[in-house]
Amino acid sequence: MIESSVSDAAAEPRQRVRPGAVIDIGATSIRMAIAEIDETGRVHRLESLSQAASLGKDTFTSGILSRATIEDCVRVLRSYRQVLREYQISDPSQVRVVATSAVREARNSLAFLDRVYIATGLNVEPLDEAEVNRVTYMGLQPYLESDPALKESQSIVVEVGGGSTELLLVKQGNVVFAHTYRLGSLRLRKALESLRAPAAKLREVMEQQIDNVVSQILERLPEGGDVQMIALGGDVRFAIRHIQPDWDRSQKTRLPVESLEELTGRLLRLSPDSIAHKFHLSFPEAETVGPALLAYARLARALRLDNILVTNTNLRDGLLQELAAPASWSEEFRAQILRSAVNLGRKYEFDEMHGSHVADLASKLFTAMQEEHQLDRRFEVLLSVAALLHAIGNYVSNRSMHKHSMYLIRNSELFGLGRRDLLLVSLIARYHRRASPQPMHEGYSTLGRDDRVAVAKLAGILRVAIALDDSRSRRIRQLFCRTVDNRLVISIPDVDDLSLEQLALKQSGSLFEETYGLQVELRRMR
Repeated sequence: MIESSVSDAAAEPRQRVRPGAVIDIGATSIRMAIAEIDETGRVHRLESLSQAASLGKDTFTSGILSRATIEDCVRVLRSYRQVLREYQISDPSQVRVVATSAVREARNSLAFLDRVYIATGLNVEPLDEAEVNRVTYMGLQPYLESDPALKESQSIVVEVGGGSTELLLVKQGNVVFAHTYRLGSLRLRKALESLRAPAAKLREVMEQQIDNVVSQILERLPEGGDVQMIALGGDVRFAIRHIQPDWDRSQKTRLPVESLEELTGRLLRLSPDSIAHKFHLSFPEAETVGPALLAYARLARALRLDNILVTNTNLRDGLLQELAAPASWSEEFRAQILRSAVNLGRKYEFDEMHGSHVADLASKLFTAMQEEHQLDRRFEVLLSVAALLHAIGNYVSNRSMHKHSMYLIRNSELFGLGRRDLLLVSLIARYHRRASPQPMHEGYSTLGRDDRVAVAKLAGILRVAIALDDSRSRRIRQLFCRTVDNRLVISIPDVDDLSLEQLALKQSGSLFEETYGLQVELRRMR
């Protein structure tokens, strides 16, 4: 049966609202949230639906989603489509459907996506780890903004899911570290089932597995300073509802670690069937709740915490925030991504002042050339990241530095950028010098036409930005662009001699001319 919770409608009238919905296909359930989005971008949740599913059970045991599981998901999604029709939500732009690790890791994930699309018309988007981290942060942001003390503190945001554990380290409102660990409650449960050991032995093995990941987490945390732990996820929300039945879901609350440990011990002594019957949970939820709560408790104790903060925030909150502003990334989110890029650059001892200045020039060129490239603001972020990191390959060797830069970027983690975005950034950096993009080049050959064109456009702009700081003096601070016939004229104020930059442009400007059909002309502004 579908579980539903409906919020009270706001008393005051609202004008110019639009409906929207998000569906999250997880390891143990399929959840949908329906909301109204007003003209200011505020989200008003209307209804939440949840139904159990067994995708994680299939993926984490056999690696393949069974036909029966796929058809169960289709049945749930068809019922959700009927609910959407009742809300008169029919435009594809009003609905976003995502899937996490259980679908992403299944060997037949494409068959699953195709079957869902054929049966329901819903286009399911598998989210990779970085995208989940980004969306989670967006959902959490309103809590940070509403509590200055929380925003100024150092917090670890943790969500133990069925297939993985997402972790963000937030310091003074800034994400300084984000990572996904292959520690999931259902993945852990399925890995231990084959042992056929007594409950006490299973708990011991689970604790060993959890503590291995906890030790990795502790290695990434800065020494000193107080830290808070913010726990997300359905399992920890179950715990707080059981321990504090009067919890107001609109407010964050503190969960004593001692109470969490006591409840966890009770659950781990019961079978999933007993848990489902005693606590009125679905069987998939009953399988995961014990291992998940054990992971939260072990991490909290390792951090020497007496309490953890629990909020009602979930992945769907972040998805609704993105649905409210689909065409742009906020300045705050852009800043978070660039901070993550700077941290990566420092790891490889990059020239931070040069990289930051090139990024600033590239951003100015992107804005000035909007009519020529016609790319949305998301690509400005990708360009800025590539500009910051274009020379990190020097850490390996100056020889083929551009290729080393591509490798390091592509195989690193940057907060907020998924694998596709990282590939684009790495290619933009790869083409900051030397050869133009070629069909046989690694990575580039896998792109669709729109992405290939975007890489060429942005790499061309990056080459111009690098040439403008060829002296490494950062003396060019402002620029003004205009198109005259077949030339892009860049006028520079407050600089008398531009001969060095003009020579650099002549040596590296061929990609720009190939892409835009414009020669770059640099002029002093009198």
